[in-house]
Amino acid sequence: MCICINCRHIEICKTYEFIKKQHKNNKIKDISNYFTPINTIITVNINKKYLNIYVDWDLKECSSFIEKPGNWLTL
Repeated sequence: MCICINCRHIEICKTYEFIKKQHKNNKIKDISNYFTPINTIITVNINKKYLNIYVDWDLKECSSFIEKPGNWLTL
């Protein structure tokens, strides 16, 4: 699971917007002053079930992470 959902910066984070784009989320924001986090580690899991391939993108580590539990509930 992506740690972004409990981060204070989720609404303006450049990395989170990139991950949303990879998930083909059509509600991408056009933010002129993105916050660029430092030292991020993104994992990409590739799963195959029968003839379908699923790709899952998750942010696992971020030095800019500031915990704000439940922040995603307000989005």
